[in-house]
Amino acid sequence: MKKNRQKFSKEFKEEAVSHWENSDKTADEIAKDIGIPNGKYLSRWKRELDKRGPDAFPGNGKLLGKDAEIAALKKQLRYAQEERDILKKAVGIFSKL
Repeated sequence: MKKNRQKFSKEFKEEAVSHWENSDKTADEIAKDIGIPNGKYLSRWKRELDKRGPDAFPGNGKLLGKDAEIAALKKQLRYAQEERDILKKAVGIFSKL
């Protein structure tokens, strides 16, 4: 049987890490207090906050910064290539008439 995975908001993660940093308790103790499975979550969240700063925790399927821009540009390129191919076919059809 599949378990439902817990989801935590960006604000919750930031508050949890802040609480852990400003406390004398261990990560496991804080995790137990706030209702998350274990302290590994806090450690991972802290690493991500340290690494990405305000871009941390974008959400499921959302890209960050340049990755999002590259994905949008690739999408536009695919669209332009499809239009070009359609126009090539149309020119081929109408030139035979």
